[in-house]
Amino acid sequence: MTTESLQDPRASGSRVLRGAAGFALLLGLGAAVVGGFAAGSSAAYGALAGTVLVLAVLGFGSSVVNTVAGLMPAASLMVAMLTYTLQVVLMALVFAALSRSGLLDDTLDREWLAGVVIGGTFVWLTAQVVLTTRVRIPVYDLPAEDSTEPVASAAGPHAQGGDRW
Repeated sequence: MTTESLQDPRASGSRVLRGAAGFALLLGLGAAVVGGFAAGSSAAYGALAGTVLVLAVLGFGSSVVNTVAGLMPAASLMVAMLTYTLQVVLMALVFAALSRSGLLDDTLDREWLAGVVIGGTFVWLTAQVVLTTRVRIPVYDLPAEDSTEPVASAAGPHAQGGDRW
């Protein structure tokens, strides 16, 4: 006898992503407040820009991997590796564009921006791992009640006392 699960395992991935984004957002907003008091408005703007960068890049990449894992689980590892590579390239391109535009010299404090990007990424990844390990994801789906297909035994064909090799 089994008990019907009330939890939808497909919704747990988006719940984990929202949780990780929430923790990264809290870190970024806290850093913006501390930066604003400690080093002025350029530090606060740098921390806010770093927060937006972390949320945009990691949020988009994680959402893509989550979607692919739900649609085509066999392709999820390949997409995860490609997404990680593209996230690193995108971060480098954004930093290069900010550096060339002169915003890092005047409006944004580069140390606070880089610190929030590094810290936000660490917080995002840590929260994602912790939240994922706490989600109950079934290893397999039980067959429907009206299914006429035989269910394979976990013990294998020799569990009934057949020949032993």
